[in-house]
Amino acid sequence: MSDRVLPSPKPPCYAPNHCRGDDDRAGWKARATRRFGRVGHRKARRHMKFGIFYELSVPRPWTRESERTVYMNALEQVRLADELGFDQVWCVEHHFLEEYSHSSAPELFLTACAMQTKNIRVGHGIVVCVPQFNHPVRIAERAAVLDILSGGRLEFGTGRSATWTELAGFQADPDSTKKTWDEIVRCLPKMWTQERFSYQGEAFSMPSRAILPKPYQKPHPPMWVAVTSPGTELDAADRGMGSLGLTFGGFAEQEHKIAEYRRRIKVCDPIGDFVNEQVNTVNFLYCHEDGETGINTGKRLSGTFNYLAAQLLAAREAYPSRSYPSLGLLPQLRQQSQSPSAGPRVPEGICIGDPARITEVVKGWESVGADRINFLLNAAETVPQEQVLDSLRLFAKEVMPQFAAKETAGAVAG
Repeated sequence: MSDRVLPSPKPPCYAPNHCRGDDDRAGWKARATRRFGRVGHRKARRHMKFGIFYELSVPRPWTRESERTVYMNALEQVRLADELGFDQVWCVEHHFLEEYSHSSAPELFLTACAMQTKNIRVGHGIVVCVPQFNHPVRIAERAAVLDILSGGRLEFGTGRSATWTELAGFQADPDSTKKTWDEIVRCLPKMWTQERFSYQGEAFSMPSRAILPKPYQKPHPPMWVAVTSPGTELDAADRGMGSLGLTFGGFAEQEHKIAEYRRRIKVCDPIGDFVNEQVNTVNFLYCHEDGETGINTGKRLSGTFNYLAAQLLAAREAYPSRSYPSLGLLPQLRQQSQSPSAGPRVPEGICIGDPARITEVVKGWESVGADRINFLLNAAETVPQEQVLDSLRLFAKEVMPQFAAKETAGAVAG
């Protein structure tokens, strides 16, 4: 039996052909099954779902209590979101990004979330799949433990970082991050499912070892790709991974991207043991009975986030590289932070205002094909904690029941 995997019909695979474990015969049969379309799809239900998303931004001045306050407020929000029926909580991995994100150990925050909730799924989003940041074996091990501790509630997001501050801080070569990301995400499902794993590659190499523990979910947790730059949603589709949208584009732009994602994932060559066909978008949320109050507070929230993000130095700005063909999210955020909308007008697709307005916006996202909206609830503690909690409660009471499945609508409303 040859050690060579079947060639992919999709765009070039960066992983070496000898990425395999000791049980290569079983692996070959599994890959052949996936190649010819008999792999199962894990596709979102037709009704819109809602999650929450954390950057964990900490404003200056940094005192003994300021970091803890941000984390404790976030955990209180997560507990409430779980009670209200939100189905996912995501937390990013960032390093060195002052004020914007102090989330350098998201697996610990998400473990705390899992220990304090019952139903909400914990989204490790994203794990930086670059060896200088995280060794691939350690990625697999930490993810498996988080899945065990959460009782099989892990959603596993992947990415490669986009700021020069982080890449240069870890002395990672921007020209190689796309290749190493691709190489690592193809190996992770094998680490989770094979009894022993060995590998010889460009990003890393290792002798045959048992990588322990294995995830609680079988065959492994759903895998996602962070989408901030144009074309990354196609990388997700070609590999059978969920699209974790982290941009704030309008309906028309997102509709085109989602349609192309749906088209390509139908003929994908999945890297894992199943296809995760889901599309998440990210948004801001501030819901208030009074529309003007909701819009004004929501604009202050989104404006603060945009201002903090606009200070980041994109990898392409410091190190022009074909691996980073665009600046990604930053140009849009810089434009919004410098030119805030006048009066009560808000950018298209932003979920701020009263329940009626937010309902119409969510219907817009539903119409373009999104499966879920993940909400940023605060930025640098701009909105007082009690107002954030009240916003969540009102959204769950007035908006969520209109998008729930018929069999669960009554429960959500209650």
